[in-house]
Formats: sequence, C-alpha cells, structure tokens
Amino acid sequence: MRAENHTPRRLDKIEQAADVLGDRWTILILREAFYGVRRYGELARNLGIARNVLAARLKALVADGLLERRRYRTDPDWYEYVLTGAGRDLYGAIVAILHWAEVHLPEAGERESRLRHRPCGRLVRAKVVCAACGGELDPGEVDVELAKPRRSEPTARHAAERTSGKRAANA
Repeated sequence: MRAENHTPRRLDKIEQAADVLGDRWTILILREAFYGVRRYGELARNLGIARNVLAARLKALVADGLLERRRYRTDPDWYEYVLTGAGRDLYGAIVAILHWAEVHLPEAGERESRLRHRPCGRLVRAKVVCAACGGELDPGEVDVELAKPRRSEPTARHAAERTSGKRAANA
C-alpha cells in the first residue's frame, strides 16, 4: 500500500519495499500464500480479516506483481491467488521475520509456527549470508554505498498512480 501521507526523505529500495509490504495484512496474506493458501474464502477465514480489506490488499499485491490472480472455476468465475516469482523471492524475508519473532518474542502466540527443511529434516533457522563468500552478514561489517540513481520499470500499480496523478494535475 503506497503511503499517501508520506513525503520520502531518501527514496531507496527499502522505502520502496516498505510502500509495498509495510502493512500488517499484506505480510499475513503473504505468509498464508507461502503456507499454500490460495483461495479468497480460505484467506478470509484464516486471517479473520474484513472482506473489503482483504479484497483491497489482494488487488494491491496483484498490481505490485507479488500475486497472480488465476481463475479456477467458471459460472460463476472463482479465482485463486498464486505467488509470482517476485512473491516467492520474499520467502527469505518472511522466514527471517519468523526467526526474529521466535528469538525476540518468545511468547508471541499460542500456536508457534515451525518450519522444517524436508531434505535434511531439521528445523529452519534464518541466516543472511554474503552471496560471494558465504559469511554470515553482520551490520557492523557492511558498508552502505549510495549508487547513482538508475531508472527502473515501475510496477503496473505505481505506473497507474503516476499517470492518474499527472491527469489530476493537468485537469
């Protein structure tokens, strides 16, 4: 959900990601998608979310390219929501959030979610590593370098927001 009341101080990838992911329901919908839940009714039931809020978040996730809306039944048309490649790429971040909650919020809920890695049978622990050397990343050992701005392709929703904003300004 794009922040309507926020003027960016330094537009970077973290801020852009926060605009897309920075809503409680968005994260929980993605969690359900990673757990294999695809259908609107199941999402509504599992999350206890108001249907209008769920519809708005699903529409935004589709517009941002994280979910794909696929028809699975006709007459009437029924749809399911499937993770796209961009959505699946968030799995590491979701696992890292779960790991953080297990460590820092030990009594967060009555039912804990545990992830087990099928190939080895062990419980999953999130670990962020350097792709080049394999070393675990520590914020004290990482330097921030500001790259030159590059032009990137906006998501369909963000392109539409810019277009509608231009139309409103020209009216």
